[in-house]
Parts: sequence; structure tokens; C-alpha cells
Amino acid sequence: MDTIFALATAHGKAGVAVIRVSGPMAFAAGETLAGSLPEVRKAGLRLLKDGQGVRLDEALILCFEDKASFTGEAVVEFQLHGSTAVIAAVLRELGNMDGLRQADPGEFTRRALENGRLDLAQVEGLADLIEAETEAQRRQALRVLSGDLGNRAEEWRRDLIRAASLLEATIDFADEDIPVDVSPEVNELLDRVIASLSKEIAGVSAAERVRTGFEVAIIGAPNVGKSTLLNALAGRDAAITSEYAGTTRDVIEVRMDLAGLPVTLLDTAGLRETQDKVEEIGIQRARERAGLADLRVFLVEGDQKPDFEPQPDDIVLKAKADLLDDKSGAVSGASGEGVANLIDQITERLSQRTANIGIATRERHRVSMQNAVAALDEAKRLVAMGEDMTDIAAEEMRTAIRALDALVGRIDVENLLDEIFASFCLGK
Repeated sequence: MDTIFALATAHGKAGVAVIRVSGPMAFAAGETLAGSLPEVRKAGLRLLKDGQGVRLDEALILCFEDKASFTGEAVVEFQLHGSTAVIAAVLRELGNMDGLRQADPGEFTRRALENGRLDLAQVEGLADLIEAETEAQRRQALRVLSGDLGNRAEEWRRDLIRAASLLEATIDFADEDIPVDVSPEVNELLDRVIASLSKEIAGVSAAERVRTGFEVAIIGAPNVGKSTLLNALAGRDAAITSEYAGTTRDVIEVRMDLAGLPVTLLDTAGLRETQDKVEEIGIQRARERAGLADLRVFLVEGDQKPDFEPQPDDIVLKAKADLLDDKSGAVSGASGEGVANLIDQITERLSQRTANIGIATRERHRVSMQNAVAALDEAKRLVAMGEDMTDIAAEEMRTAIRALDALVGRIDVENLLDEIFASFCLGK
């Protein structure tokens, strides 16, 4: 492979910047800049000089030998002063060296995958960790990055290989008298894997929501206080408020962190009949987004009824609590009454949805696991049909194993790699 280099920290001024070099010529490049390198995995302070011997910077250098680095290759990391001029000068010197080139986005992580340092699920976990904004996202990403999904997939794979080998033994010795019926053990293994896979599949939706964020829509009639409530929840003037009905024409989004959960609050146009074409478009969008949201907060006044039927988890509150004598079940963004209680209700409902969250976090994971379950269900049906279908049942188990191999990137993932690694920055 080529030797690659890139800035591994964010662009712009900082106290420290890290430049990473990985590949067979990493140590040689480090020696060209620093004169000598510290022992592997021991930091050392060195003066960096260009090809004419002019001082570039004083840097702390770390070296990692082949098979002991993040990429699985020889790696040198330069911890520089975070000046844009220093960074540019060092990158320029590395770019002038024969055999070195600038890394592509995500190329360090891709090499970690290709060298067996990470599986594909761990790569996705790393991407999620980099993007994590809340505590729940951080914890979930770390679980995937630590290899939990890969370990679970290996357990499933091991059970299926055992089940398939039992069936294949009956095929290999079909002409001999085999006194033991293997079908009970085969069925037990298949049932165990199917149950475990089904549990993970059920948790994917909630896990994906933790990764991408929940949506909570505030809906109701015009001028009922939706935008004022959104501003109170956000702690800032995110939406325009006025005494005139129909002020909100489009869906306004505010990102929040509620008890570690990523939540996007949606302020929608007031639901009513209107002749205003622009407002009508806003109302249509409000209905669509509200229907797709994970949770809805209905604001009603007096004897009003919600414009459409609330779901069991939805929250229905009386609007403008500051103007009511009976403030039970009411909220006011203007005075703040009931806002804390509303936040608690939203948090409780969303937290309940994440209670049985799994370690699979993406639609790709769900599809691979569902393919495996479909193959195993067919294998069970074939096993029940007797010895004549044994060879076909064993093939269905191998189909399930291939689906699980795709889950962690062993096979059939080339078409996914470019898309996955394109989301990484140059230094990762």
C-alpha cells in the first residue's frame, strides 16, 4: 500500500494539531523530518526541519510498529503547535516526499478494516462516536465500536456452523447406520439463534433513533401557543411569535438533548381551513411531519379536540396555562408553567422506547439479520421434513451464515464501503 498522511485533528487554529502518517514508509518519513525517532509507543520531543534544514516546529512524536497501530501498519504521529502555518508547512514537506500521498477521506479507518483491526460494524460505531452529540449516542456508539455486535455475530455463526456440521455428517455417512438423531440438537441451536436475532431486530428501530435523533411535533390550532412553547423548551427565540394566527408557515426544527437522548422539536403550522395558498402548504407539511414524528404534543384550548387522533403515547395538554384557573394538564410557554413537567413526560416516553435497545443500530444490520432469520426458518422447515431434505437445510444454514458475515463485513460489502468511508474526515 501507499504511505498516506493527513491532519488528524480539526482544521483551524488550536493549541495542538496532530498529523498522522501510515504505511511502509512512515518511519522513513518521520526520520526525514525529525532526524531520529523515539522508541515505538514512547513519546519523544524532536525538532522538525524541511529539506533545506530550516526549522519547522518542535513536535512530540509517537511511533507505532506494524500490527500494533490503529491502521495495522507502521504509523508516526506528529503532535505540533496548532498554527495553520505550521500545519501547512509540515503537510507540504510530507507531500514533497517520494512515495507519500494525502489520505482520502476515511482511508486510515478503511485500512484498519482491511488489516483486521476493526470489523465493518466497528467502523460504523466509530463514525457514530465521532458524530455523537448526546450521552446516549456516545454510549451506544462505544458499544458498537468495542466489538459487541461482532462478538454476538460470532456466537451466532459458531452455533450455525455446529448445526450445519451435524446435518452434513448425516449426509457424509448416509450409507452407514447412524444411531443418533441429530435433529433435536440442530433445532435447539436454530431456535436459540433465531430468538437472539429476533430480539436484536426488534431493538434496531430504537437504536437507530438514538443514533439519528427522535422527532417530537408540537401541533394544534393557530395561535394556540405552539411557537411560544417551542421557544420556552429551546431556551431561545427559535420561532417567530405574534398575536396573529398563521404566523408559522413552515416546520421549524430545534435540536435538544433530553436526558442524553437526541430530540428534534418541531413547531408546525396551525391546523385550520385557509384560503391562503402558502399557509395551506405549511399546514399540509405540518400534517405530514406530525404523522411521521416519534411523538406528538397536542395543544388544545377550551373544548377543542385534537385535529387528528392521538396515538397512545402522544401528549395532550391544555394551552395557555397562565390564563386558566385550573392548571392541571396545562402548559404555557409564556409563563413557563407546566414546561418542566412536559419535558419530563417527553423524556419518560422516549426513554421507555430505548429500554430494550439492542446493539444493532442501522437498517443494514436489520436487513442482514432478517435475511439470516428467513433462511433459518426455512432450514427448520426442511429439517422437519426428514433426511431427504437434509442437504438443502444445510445450505439454508450456510445462507444464514453468509448474511451474518455480511453484517460484520466479511463478505459482500464492497458496494457499501465507499459510502461509509466518505462520511469520515481526511485524518480518520
